[in-house]
Amino acid sequence: MGVDLSPIIGDIKRSITLDALNEKKLAIDGYNALYQFITIIRGEDGSPLMDSNGLITSHISGLFYRTLNFLEKGIKPVYVFDGKPPELKAHEISTRRTARNDAIKMYEDAKAQGNQELMKRYSVRAATLKSYMVDDAKRLLGLMGVPWLQAPGEGEAEAAHLTAKGYTWGSVSQDYDSLLFGSPRLLRNITISGKRKLPGKNFYINVSPEMIQIEEMLGNLEINREQLVDLAIIIGTDFNEGIKGIGPKTALKLIKQFGRLENSSDLSSAIPEDLVKQVRNIFLKPDVVDAENLEWKSPDAEGLISFLCGEKSFSEERVKNAIGRLKKRPASGALDEWFT
Repeated sequence: MGVDLSPIIGDIKRSITLDALNEKKLAIDGYNALYQFITIIRGEDGSPLMDSNGLITSHISGLFYRTLNFLEKGIKPVYVFDGKPPELKAHEISTRRTARNDAIKMYEDAKAQGNQELMKRYSVRAATLKSYMVDDAKRLLGLMGVPWLQAPGEGEAEAAHLTAKGYTWGSVSQDYDSLLFGSPRLLRNITISGKRKLPGKNFYINVSPEMIQIEEMLGNLEINREQLVDLAIIIGTDFNEGIKGIGPKTALKLIKQFGRLENSSDLSSAIPEDLVKQVRNIFLKPDVVDAENLEWKSPDAEGLISFLCGEKSFSEERVKNAIGRLKKRPASGALDEWFT
């Protein structure tokens, strides 16, 4: 889920179009993108797309068509996948697993009642990214000629590192953690766009690409990156529980007042010193690797048809048409239908 910085971001976010990203290399948080696809690309009853063997393919559909859209726009994506999570993330992972299990039970109850609206709501909460889905994604990207990286640790940390080092122009994720990891530019709503229904409500909101530049953000907030990390620790991250009752706006005021967490006895007594140091290191000294030889190749058309149509039950006509788009380079993206 990451750190919720939205209450203090405000007007720092800048609207951007995919066309403006022509010839830009983007490091995309692979797990984040795939999770979006498996939660959004579903039927009215919450059922995901599946192949003839009953295996989920929503992630493959989303990844295939959205990546084709990127390539059409002249964008050069590189997907980064999570490696081993920090030990401090174990509690967050356990919490998410419990929430998913609860959602599965609620989905079954809604199914027994024949309530499709609740079925879809709980199916989204129950969605999980399984290892075969990640393997499918890596195989698909290879056939498309799109590079991917296996991060040693957090995928967002690796994407931020690639951007900070200049291997890529921006990092792509829905979470704000990329900023804590030091990405100069965070791009949000890139792997999804259009209209989205608000959870539990009967109206839609427009979702359009946006960019946050860390220098502009820190200047606007009048803090530095180290202080941003301390702010995140106060409100809570994937690696520590925050201080109850303190949100982003209050945390910002406290950090601007005291400079760093240790300078306030109330703050320092609420979070163990050793834990603060560990979380700081995760964000400020993450486990990352360089990537000097990123290469985008021509797609393997036959391999794509064999994989998507022969193994994953995709329409051969639609897949062939989609592959043909790489040469014709039309203006519209194929995923628009999922978000209206």
